[in-house]
Amino acid sequence: MSPEKPDSSGTAAQPAKLVEHFFRHETGRLHGALIRLLGVQNFTLAEDIAQEALLRALRTWSMGGVPENPAAWITRVAMNLAKDTLRHQRMSAAKEPAVIKHIEQTLPSPAVAMEIARTIRDDTLRLLFVCCHPSIAPDAQVVLALKILCGFSTGEIARAFLSSEAAIEKQLTRTKQRIAEANIGFDLPEGTELSDRINGVLATLYLLFNEGYKASAGDRLLREDLCQEAVRLTSLLVAHPAGNLPRSHALLALMLLNAARFPSRVDEHGDLLRLDDQDRSKWNQALIERGLLHLVQAAQGTEVGEYHLQAGIAACHCTAADSASTDWPRILRHYDELNRIKPSPIVALNRAVAVANVHGAQAGLDAIHAIPDHERLEKHHLFHAVVGELQWRLNEHRAAAESFRRALQLAQVGPEQQHLTRMLERSSDAVRQKKNTPDRS
Repeated sequence: MSPEKPDSSGTAAQPAKLVEHFFRHETGRLHGALIRLLGVQNFTLAEDIAQEALLRALRTWSMGGVPENPAAWITRVAMNLAKDTLRHQRMSAAKEPAVIKHIEQTLPSPAVAMEIARTIRDDTLRLLFVCCHPSIAPDAQVVLALKILCGFSTGEIARAFLSSEAAIEKQLTRTKQRIAEANIGFDLPEGTELSDRINGVLATLYLLFNEGYKASAGDRLLREDLCQEAVRLTSLLVAHPAGNLPRSHALLALMLLNAARFPSRVDEHGDLLRLDDQDRSKWNQALIERGLLHLVQAAQGTEVGEYHLQAGIAACHCTAADSASTDWPRILRHYDELNRIKPSPIVALNRAVAVANVHGAQAGLDAIHAIPDHERLEKHHLFHAVVGELQWRLNEHRAAAESFRRALQLAQVGPEQQHLTRMLERSSDAVRQKKNTPDRS
């Protein structure tokens, strides 16, 4: 995950891909450095400067090749842009001379610019906690952090929240205005003030990992760079005295246990493999051991939250010798408790899968029909895919085909589309076979 050492084997000749790499890996650090200089009230200005720096990198590297130290190059360009912007816009007459002087003092040496890019822990954690200030609504905290710190597009955020891009844009605008009005500082808070922000920070890291674990759109199901970034940030958090909490360890355990299954989630062609079809010998045992260790640390005290329960579910899968050995009754109990403390349509849908594995496919379908607000799931491909799978188990092949067809229409990730295409073909073949089979009754 070192920002100064991206994979140059193939990306050096492909500046667009390298800029995309830096957009994902450097966004938070670049925004953190800029906001530290420009002030938290200038989120939008920092975004614009970072975006322009990346665009200049794309143009320059396409013509002249990638520099030896890309991270230092982008940082230096961004700082020069910040200096020029201050001079031209004169956004704060009182602050401008001091900021420009500070920037100029950091610019002469590329090594100094590289040092700015290396201030990962301080600037990243500061920016993360700024986004999660208690004066900002919890959902808005996560949306802002995903946008500013993690480089998510509004479309990606909208899909994560089952919302529209327009609604996310409005929320981001309101949140930035709120930050400017509240005059929130960039200093890392201490004591209880820091502890109060932990939940928002964890929610942000959780969504970041989820987007990498199952991308919301594109040709790849997995975006391991996002998952690695989430694990890195969460590891930084648990190493900080204020973040060394049971729920932080629980979230890190959840990430590690899920990441351990990456090598077998898709086959050599990039096609999705369901849990039942995965080669468990390919699971990363080192990550499983680390995850279980953090799960033990998460068990300190009496706290049992959503991350504890989800990590417990992941542990049930990771410690089962094979699919048939999975402790589904235990998983169902975890989902029952999770649905009690953190109810949501997605949790209820996952619980229905556990119900089906314990009590049968019809019980699973009944549980789905009983989900409150299940109409929110109608626009989610996973809803129709689960229904189709349970209908298939009940030999309701025509209904299953319709469910898989609807899921395919909604799916936006290539491997999932391919998987659903196979499921649809399987169900359609079964319908045709039944139609062509004489009735011998």
